[in-house]
Amino acid sequence: MFRCGIIPCLLVLFCLSVSAQNTTSNKSLVDSIIKLPVDSTLVWLQKYETTDLENFQQIGLNTLQRAKTNADPLQIARAHQTLANWYGYHGLFAQDSTLYHSEQTLAYYEKTGDQSAIAKASRTLAIDYLRTNSLKKSQDVLFKALAIYEDLKDEQGMAGIYRVLAVLQGEMNKPQEAIKYALQAIDLYEKGSDYAALAIAHFDLIKGYTKTGEYDLAYKAADRCINLVETKAPDEVFVAIRGYSYRGDVSLATQNYKQALADYTTAWKRCVAQIGEERSLTYRTEIGNTLRLMGNYEAGLEHLLAGIEAYEETENERIWPLYDQIADCYEHLGDAENALLYFKKSDTIKQTIHQNQIATLESEALVKYETGKKDEALAAQAQLLDQKNKVQRLIIGIAALLLLLLGLLFYFLRRSKKATRKIRAKNAENELLLKEIHHRVKNNLEMVKSLIALQSAQLEDSATRDAMIASQNRVQSMGIIHQKLYQGTNLGSIEMKDYFINLSEGILDSFDAEDQIQIVCVMEDLELDVDTAVPIGLIVNELLTNALKYAFPEKHKGRIEISLSKPKADLLSLLVKDNGIGKSVTAPVQGTGFGTQLIQLLTRQLNGAMHEEVNDGTCVSFQFKLDQAA
Repeated sequence: MFRCGIIPCLLVLFCLSVSAQNTTSNKSLVDSIIKLPVDSTLVWLQKYETTDLENFQQIGLNTLQRAKTNADPLQIARAHQTLANWYGYHGLFAQDSTLYHSEQTLAYYEKTGDQSAIAKASRTLAIDYLRTNSLKKSQDVLFKALAIYEDLKDEQGMAGIYRVLAVLQGEMNKPQEAIKYALQAIDLYEKGSDYAALAIAHFDLIKGYTKTGEYDLAYKAADRCINLVETKAPDEVFVAIRGYSYRGDVSLATQNYKQALADYTTAWKRCVAQIGEERSLTYRTEIGNTLRLMGNYEAGLEHLLAGIEAYEETENERIWPLYDQIADCYEHLGDAENALLYFKKSDTIKQTIHQNQIATLESEALVKYETGKKDEALAAQAQLLDQKNKVQRLIIGIAALLLLLLGLLFYFLRRSKKATRKIRAKNAENELLLKEIHHRVKNNLEMVKSLIALQSAQLEDSATRDAMIASQNRVQSMGIIHQKLYQGTNLGSIEMKDYFINLSEGILDSFDAEDQIQIVCVMEDLELDVDTAVPIGLIVNELLTNALKYAFPEKHKGRIEISLSKPKADLLSLLVKDNGIGKSVTAPVQGTGFGTQLIQLLTRQLNGAMHEEVNDGTCVSFQFKLDQAA
């Protein structure tokens, strides 16, 4: 990517020799490097961007400033690129530093018009976005890079983009999409005989097939990954190590503990052979957990305690499952004191996660309040803008009749136009801010949903787990509304039919009932304000959840209909019915009853009435008076 043909060879050799002399002082090194031409310094920076040199940042920033003085977009892009690589490799600074220089790299390469360099910089930036959990930005940049590689007919470049897309889809919990992109990357890597990249691309297949429960395909992907390294790319030892570890994950998921232990042990021993015992400790946690599951608690505890030390140096919230595993070993070995100690460590982390969830919800409530205030501000400014236009027309009319006051009217007219422009600019700014607020609320709700899902996955009590899943669906119903607000053109209302469709798909997915139950919206397009849409969405969420849990036992197929209409200007009619088994009057009440209480509370909030009928299924209808809603 670097332009080396114009760099004098003697200067480059001098530059590299200066850096290699251990007897040279730091100041002497810096002074020698920054006196070289910018292109020569960039070659030095590229060579040492993966080394831990004390003066690298100082030299890099100085080179960037000199490149900006030269006003050469290519030099500036390369300077930003070396700094981004160095920050990212060493992790010495906040991720914002890496992102900033990565974004600037792309921006200046775009000024050069070099499409290949633009595509490579886009892929790097997408990976940086992925590491900071900016998944939407990462996806947008990747698709732009993919379009460039398609125009260039660069199949290996396309393969690299497909591989990052597979990782991204895995992070977004879309295993089918991850598998699709991984297969596309593998097909292109095979054409180019890039065996190392081909083996790595199989990681996403292994993880994707494991998540979808296609364990035979996961095993085949793991076997091929390992075989590729051992036969085609033997120098890629760490790829093989990860391949054995991922194959162990597949065996663990299928409860084939003996095979899992063999693969995890192989991965650990090979890593020790390459980088030593101390740097390979994390692999021992996999061995320890497998031994624990096999009932060998003493040996499992030894490995877990060794591995947890390495994780505790860098990890925080994500290591609580390891504490639970250690506590379980101590408990089975009769050491109640240490079992309690590690259970407390795990519980402390879980409590922190729970408190963060509460803080997030409180923050969302504040955002909703502030959003309402900004809606009022937008309305007031729109009214003021209308008044200004009326004044402007009045002034123009008076100016035509009173020529003697032309100068004074002209002065006021200019002031009015200036104020109008300010108001319009402020309106546009507020609208953008409002969309960003809805976007952040939706992202926060998604985070809460993911945290609830993570916690519920560890619960063994089915009633508690069902309650957590119900809470997850409630959070999702609110998140969809905020998503519709920032994606739509009308910031004050929601199109309910499309909202119900998205809500239904999410609930069916959470119950894994897409092939069993059909949910249809028998209604016309209808828009509602946010304060009405949120409680109605929660009511429908509860009714759909109840129907999926109780109306279709033993995987019976069925149909649920949702209808929302506005027969009068001040009246809303909601109908949710199913063709399930219906509700028996004499049957005991199922569940905790919280969902029923929530429906009743929300119905009263909207000044509505609910009517329930049981005839060839269950039909629940509501009437809401909009002009008297709370």
